[in-house]
Amino acid sequence: MTVIAEYGHILLILACVFGVFMAWGVGANDVANAMGTSVGSRALTIKQAILVAMVFEFLGAYLAGGSVTATVRSGIVDPALMSEEPELLVFGMLSALLAAGTWLLIASILGWPVSTTHSIVGAIIGFAAVGISVDAVSWDKVGTIVASWVVSPLLAGAISFWLFRSVQHLILNTEDPFSNAKRYIPLYMFAVGFLISMVTLLKGLKHVLKDATFHPDFLQSALISVVIGVLVALLGIWMMRRVKKDNEADSLHRFTSVERVFGILMIFTACAMAFAHGSNDVANAVGPLAAIVSVIQTQSVTSSASVPAWVLLIGAAGIVVGLATYGWKVIATIGRKITELTPSRGFAAELGAAGTVVLASGTGLPVSTTQTLVGAVLGVGLARGIGALNLRVIGTIFMSWIITLPAGAGLAILFFFFFKGLFG
Repeated sequence: MTVIAEYGHILLILACVFGVFMAWGVGANDVANAMGTSVGSRALTIKQAILVAMVFEFLGAYLAGGSVTATVRSGIVDPALMSEEPELLVFGMLSALLAAGTWLLIASILGWPVSTTHSIVGAIIGFAAVGISVDAVSWDKVGTIVASWVVSPLLAGAISFWLFRSVQHLILNTEDPFSNAKRYIPLYMFAVGFLISMVTLLKGLKHVLKDATFHPDFLQSALISVVIGVLVALLGIWMMRRVKKDNEADSLHRFTSVERVFGILMIFTACAMAFAHGSNDVANAVGPLAAIVSVIQTQSVTSSASVPAWVLLIGAAGIVVGLATYGWKVIATIGRKITELTPSRGFAAELGAAGTVVLASGTGLPVSTTQTLVGAVLGVGLARGIGALNLRVIGTIFMSWIITLPAGAGLAILFFFFFKGLFG
């Protein structure tokens, strides 16, 4: 009798428990990064941020998360090398989930915004290279992922830098910032709606509409996205009508009324960031769990069955609970300690980061949302001058990033041999 046939139910229960634990870590550490700018700039309260995260994290995971889940599940390790001993893949993915979840718990207690992507990718590389064989790791794919970790924060920083420069040029540095804010902010809202719908239609809906007859091409997707972008902008214009100029508040701080208008824009960028994060980072918890479920159900590692809906639900639920119970610590680091954020600055950081992450999700690359958002916040800070940045906090964050990959790998190796000894 094989290990899977004998202990299948126990292994599946452990996989679900560890999957929820990992998803909790993603929520406590990573969703806090995504929502940190909104809460830090006081555009959203913590309760509103959790509500936005609940809805849009799930939509991102379900509608656009398929490509990244496939990469985390079977793109980093070659499952064919474990075809004769499928239980090794189960032990490995269990150890990866537990290792990454444990590291995220430690980082969240310390208030470090580490990368859940680094944690899970490091854990998978660790168990595969040491526990199975160095050849079991798809090093070409790992190289692409690691390169994306460098490119994504630089790209997000550049986009956010120029977005905030455009805000300064069109709105803040003009004679009538309030009127110009109401004139130009709908254009940014259009960009949010267009960007999210474009990536969802082109990449995300492939696995949702695989049995449907309608599959939009690039031009059709662009036209639909333009319509959605216009609707988002119109909704924004309607919401902005309630914001009136407060001359008394403006006499104390020139941009008080303008920042209230940007506060409405940040509701839209927070939704975009939550969607982007869900599409990319839910895979960190769901990918290994989906691989374990597939092996236990088929007792082989060659199956490429689609991700069951209940697995996505477990991931989404764990993330929301993590944000609600422990997300405030990392929110404080991202939202308040790197640079002082206002709604106008937070919007530029969030839209730059969201744009970078949804593009990566479309290509199936598991980029680090944490690095992308920190890069975006740094970009906004640099637009105001190097003196606007807290370099000591930035140094601590960079150190936590360097530690994360070997920490995830080391823990995964220990847990892998523990499970192999326990069930083997």
